[in-house]
Amino acid sequence: MQDGLGTTDEADVPAPVPLLAPVDGLPPVVADRDALRATAEAFAAGSGPIAVDAERASGFRYSQRAYLVQLRRAGAGTALVDPIPLGSDLSDLAPALTGPEWVLHAASQDLACLAETGLAPSRLFDTELAGRLAGLPRVGLGPMVENLLGLALEKGHGAADWSRRPLPQDWLVYAALDVEVLVELRDVLTGMLDEQGKLDWAHQEFEAVRTAGPPAPRAEPWRRTSGIHKLRKPRQLAAVRALWEARDRLAAERDIAPGRVLPDAAIVDAAVTAPDSAGALSAMAVFRGRSQRRMTAYWWSALAAAERLDPADLPRPTAPTEGPPPVARWADRDPDAAARLTAARAAVAEVGAERTVPVENLLQPDLLRRLCWTPPEDGDVAGFLRKGGAREWQIALLTPALEQALTVRSA
Repeated sequence: MQDGLGTTDEADVPAPVPLLAPVDGLPPVVADRDALRATAEAFAAGSGPIAVDAERASGFRYSQRAYLVQLRRAGAGTALVDPIPLGSDLSDLAPALTGPEWVLHAASQDLACLAETGLAPSRLFDTELAGRLAGLPRVGLGPMVENLLGLALEKGHGAADWSRRPLPQDWLVYAALDVEVLVELRDVLTGMLDEQGKLDWAHQEFEAVRTAGPPAPRAEPWRRTSGIHKLRKPRQLAAVRALWEARDRLAAERDIAPGRVLPDAAIVDAAVTAPDSAGALSAMAVFRGRSQRRMTAYWWSALAAAERLDPADLPRPTAPTEGPPPVARWADRDPDAAARLTAARAAVAEVGAERTVPVENLLQPDLLRRLCWTPPEDGDVAGFLRKGGAREWQIALLTPALEQALTVRSA
């Protein structure tokens, strides 16, 4: 029933149909070379796009390797491939998967681990990114499948420890269902984007994701330790750095998620407390457990090394930065730049509202800040954006508004 405003009563919306089992049944896990080659032959003989997904064990393992790869294609069905017994080498599949479009959800999360197995797309469709560009309010796979296809996906295993062997049956069902309807979802989203005049935008975005290189290593990654904002003294920061680096080495060696080796809270607590001996360290709550007591000498060695540092070698209170200073300081350091940024943000927000595209998908915030802090001397805003990695559709949409914003001065 519709009310006087033309909206649909929620009671009239059909309940989503639960997807409880793969339509073709649960396939056996591909775990040897003969099965992998047979899978490659089946997918080479299939037709249309290929739905792809990968499962990692991010909260459990240090590495970001794929512990399961799911594939589905018309004429080939679904394949569940275990990379681990195959030495994480799935290159036998590469010829069959090269050429057809891959359909992934949040592709940037999976492409790196897939590349480690020897698999990379030559064309890409990202359903999450497509949903953002289409202006959908919720772009998780479950909500999109429910709202656009009327189906309810299984929940509950996305954050599981996929390094576990054998993989439980219900996890495998969940994994198979994740690729069950990806191509159908892609078709619906393609129609929506085409109707909105955004399909070319989407193709540009997908290509940017596909061709993006690995992210540059963070400078001083230890500064991301949760709770570090409580610390101001250089010697405390040195303690955090020493424990973080010691933890990172151990986590990489054992392939265990760093937080499971030593919680961030323990690192910060040790830096604040500054124990004066290994015994005092082992008396602290988090370091008192059996597993941590065995590592007391290791952790104490890191803390002691930090304590012996020459003052000139202590970390600075704030992280070194490239480019503009923190925005909070702009008004004092360059009021005109602050005025430009305020105007530019408003302009981008207005374009986003008009086109029903999230602001963060219109332009990278860092690129916008750089533009406003140091506008191009020649006035070539389009060239500045292009050099900074903006796509042509973004440049065409935003350049006129940003050129106007850059003329704003502080009062």
